[in-house]
Amino acid sequence: MKADLHVHSHYSDGSDSISTVFQKAAQAGLTHISFVDHDTVAGWEEIRTVSENFGIIALPGVEISAYDFQRQRKVHVLGYNYDPTAIHIQSICQPLLERRHAHSLWQIEQIVRAGYVLDEDRVLESAKPSGTVYKQHIMKELTKDPFTSVAYQQLYKELFKGQGVASGDIEYIDVYDAVEAIKADGGLAVVAHPGQLDSYDLIVELVEAGLDGIERNHFDHTAEDSRRVEELAEQYHLLMTGGTDYHGVFGKEIDIGDIVSPSDF
Repeated sequence: MKADLHVHSHYSDGSDSISTVFQKAAQAGLTHISFVDHDTVAGWEEIRTVSENFGIIALPGVEISAYDFQRQRKVHVLGYNYDPTAIHIQSICQPLLERRHAHSLWQIEQIVRAGYVLDEDRVLESAKPSGTVYKQHIMKELTKDPFTSVAYQQLYKELFKGQGVASGDIEYIDVYDAVEAIKADGGLAVVAHPGQLDSYDLIVELVEAGLDGIERNHFDHTAEDSRRVEELAEQYHLLMTGGTDYHGVFGKEIDIGDIVSPSDF
């Protein structure tokens, strides 16, 4: 099995279509893939159809933007192999998508007021088929510089971080509600890139809530992160997963399949 279980598409904040991702997955020799678009399962029917054309097994996936209210920090929860109707996942994610979209529209307004040339209609068009505007869609209309460039990162920080004119954030889902929804839909709940968001202290508590796994293989993880994940997985009998966290040109320069999962589902 060669599985990239952390891929994003244009159904959230990735730049590539489902077909484009599958073409790259086939070139990389993947046998399994999971699209974990942020807080949405909208692309599943297309994913299922296209996967059959390429002969690559697609696992239902989602990445829920959650929050650890005890420690006051973000935590992302991956959901896999849930019932594709995803009734419980959609019920908690839809309000989040609406909050994100409204906040993005507010950000556009603030950026325009600050003197930047930004066409809201073009941003909305760029965000299709997601239906939710992300910062990546706004940045696409502000600069032609690549995501990894110094100029792009500097503009991003000036606008969205610290005292930036469009800084601020939305209210996220309680991490326990995220795990509960995934489990209620018959899925496997996995903490995403704990090294990136410092989610380690939360793992033990989530095990009692039904946590199934931890993401081990991620570009932000160090050797120490891998060791910590392995220890926790062994101690609490958890799956270890992994993938590229691929976003196309909206993210880090990495190819589909460069990072794969160490575990079979």
